[in-house]
Amino acid sequence: MGSLIARILTKLAWVAVVLFGITVISFWVIHLAPGSPTELQTTMNPLATPEAAARLNKLYGLDQPIHVQYARWVSRIVRFDFGQSLSGDHRPVWDKIKERLPLTFGMNIVSLFLTLLITIPIGVASAYWQGGMFDRSMTIFVFIGFAVPGFWLALLMMIWLGIYWPVLPISGLTSLDYASLSPLGKLWDLTRHMILPIFIYTFGSLAGMSRFMRSSMLEVLRQDYVLTAKAKGLSTRVVVFKHALRNALLPAITLLGLSIPGLIGGSVIIESIFSLPGLGQLFYQGVMSRDYPLIMGNLVLGAILTLAGNLLADAAYGLADPRIRAGRSTGRAGGKS
Repeated sequence: MGSLIARILTKLAWVAVVLFGITVISFWVIHLAPGSPTELQTTMNPLATPEAAARLNKLYGLDQPIHVQYARWVSRIVRFDFGQSLSGDHRPVWDKIKERLPLTFGMNIVSLFLTLLITIPIGVASAYWQGGMFDRSMTIFVFIGFAVPGFWLALLMMIWLGIYWPVLPISGLTSLDYASLSPLGKLWDLTRHMILPIFIYTFGSLAGMSRFMRSSMLEVLRQDYVLTAKAKGLSTRVVVFKHALRNALLPAITLLGLSIPGLIGGSVIIESIFSLPGLGQLFYQGVMSRDYPLIMGNLVLGAILTLAGNLLADAAYGLADPRIRAGRSTGRAGGKS
């Protein structure tokens, strides 16, 4: 029990140190970008004077040295206060984030589920029938998936399915008559608006994940214990799905954990193209307006997701492969002897 608590405390300390480093670098980098919130507010206003800009800088604390600004920002963050937005309605940053969090998370979780649902069978089948027609067809599909940019595919699908053959909406989250629809009608309207964005999310992940599963499955199928299982006369289903698949999922778990930060980063382009009010669009608006508290709020959330993804991948490793848990206990026993 003591060693488990020590490992947990060590990981939490590592997370705290890494998170601190990320915030320091991010805070410094965004202040290096040309322009500031006050410049954007006063440049287009012919009545704004240099004195007015100086008063805004003092009001926002931008006249202080960068280390002082960072210290003030950290003092708010430890109280879970992300500050107020410097642009638009000047609302609290966390209020803006939590309004858009469900949409971005919902789309990406559905996309991750569909990606795993599609790529695991493709990777397993491609590895088992290596060199066959199915494997070659999937190889061509993967090359296409790697070559097609997500934003270009999104625009192409909007033209095909929204203009030439108008079967799906291509902008926004709901239709104009959404309020007058029945509950089922509202659900169907939301679903129709989500089909294209979720398709773009999923298609962009299929190529890499399927190749990852294929290579991992090929490596596992060459292991001695799999060959022994085949020699014992076990059926193909038992060999592939009981003995090989569980170990082949380990690299996919790592890739899945590292893809969690993409919940925000990968949403910027897609949400901007489809005009979806999610975190990606909010982050883009914050960058364009040099809204430092809003940018830092999104970056901190992304950093937390990155670290949480790594921790979840470590935990999932232990669940997927009992040898990892056994190895820890064996190592402790060996040390005593």
